[in-house]
Amino acid sequence: MQEKAGAQISRKAFIQSAGILLVLMIVAGILTRVIPAGSYERTVTDGREMVLPGTFENIAAPHYPIWRWFTAPVEVLGGPDGLSVIMIIVFILLVGGAFAVLDGTGILRASVAGLVRRFAGRKLQLLAVITLFFMLLGALFGVFEEVVPLIPLMIALAYSLGWDSLIGLGMSILATNMGFSAAIANPFTIGVAQQLAGLPLFSGAWLRVVIFVVFYLVLLAFLASYARRIEARPEASLTYALDQSLRARASGDWDRGEAPPHLGSAIRWFLGFVILILCVLVAAPFIPGLSSFTLPLVGILFLIAGLGAGLISGTGTRATFRALGQGILGIAPGIVLILMAVSIKHIVAQGAILDTILHAATIPFAGSSPLVAVLAAFGVTLLIEIFVASGSAKAFLLMPILVPLADLLGITRQTIVLGYAFGDGFTNMAYPTNAVLLISLGLTVVSYPAWIRWTARLWLAILALAVAFLALAVAIGYGPF
Repeated sequence: MQEKAGAQISRKAFIQSAGILLVLMIVAGILTRVIPAGSYERTVTDGREMVLPGTFENIAAPHYPIWRWFTAPVEVLGGPDGLSVIMIIVFILLVGGAFAVLDGTGILRASVAGLVRRFAGRKLQLLAVITLFFMLLGALFGVFEEVVPLIPLMIALAYSLGWDSLIGLGMSILATNMGFSAAIANPFTIGVAQQLAGLPLFSGAWLRVVIFVVFYLVLLAFLASYARRIEARPEASLTYALDQSLRARASGDWDRGEAPPHLGSAIRWFLGFVILILCVLVAAPFIPGLSSFTLPLVGILFLIAGLGAGLISGTGTRATFRALGQGILGIAPGIVLILMAVSIKHIVAQGAILDTILHAATIPFAGSSPLVAVLAAFGVTLLIEIFVASGSAKAFLLMPILVPLADLLGITRQTIVLGYAFGDGFTNMAYPTNAVLLISLGLTVVSYPAWIRWTARLWLAILALAVAFLALAVAIGYGPF
């Protein structure tokens, strides 16, 4: 039977991810029965809702029946985050379909074959370049979800170079997340947080460049060490058995007439749109209104790029649109995972306990030393990340509380912004409440437990480095203020 085109979320991966999210939804619901309801007053500034520090008070618990814990994934579509959720869903479907066209028409496999031949004797050099590219996307442009459709390409490339699906994930979505967290000019974390803290936009970049370089070297050493180990002993791969069927497909002989007739023209068309997409990502933070529609716009451009490349390639209209349909259907189960993931915040918000959790987490700040207070701010962000995955939304929730506390305790606002960025970013590829992580794993044979087992040592190193850099920021009075 012919393999379906594009990224296909397996039944096993879907059931496992949905099971994890269901448990977390129930836990969130139970918390609404255990934790007292509370609320901060809020104000709207420049169209954005912000928390007013010092206004927390306990309130009467709202009536929130148990059955609504399970309807929350549908309710979120009509809630305040509904439009954002819909845009993410549309984006993933559009780009997933476009990728499937590249796969089904043979453009993708032929392109990967060309890369493998060109870098046959320089595999680690290629790994370093690709990892740096994806990290820069996150660090400079705040790209994260947009990389998901490229994961199958990186998996295929990893297989072709003799590695496994973990390396494919590592040099793509993990690298992007690492750059997103060790941000140089990420508009969705550094940009928003500095704006709320009253800091000059993207100020203090000199230290963040140093941080980026250090985290890049750590990630590259982690990936290269693992790559060398499984090259020497392939069965040492944590996904060795599961990878075999997909590896056979990816490493087939692409030189037997499988490349489409007009491959060069198709690639030029597609690369032209990739450049256009990068221009949109760069311009979005600086054009009012554009950043709100970046995801669907990039999705539409990617769809045009993929469909156009498929039609130009000469493989036929029927094959192109068949691949498009297979790709959309293959990634559609991810919609359920997205809705379940964002429903966890919805449940906590409906139970009116999110502000209570935030208030309780900030109480230990009082009377703390500057270093302890910064680490506590880092910890609060790690905690709230479980419930609120969006970086910019979390900034509007946390920064109005953290900034006044920083002023009282003699901590520079720039240091608080750095602690917030660290706490927001790295856990995106660790917490099972992040839909992007679950969808990324669903496109591969990697289970969530296997992913955590593989990345555990990396996260420990990242945590230690984050604490060290925060201590350095406190020691030098990282500013301008």
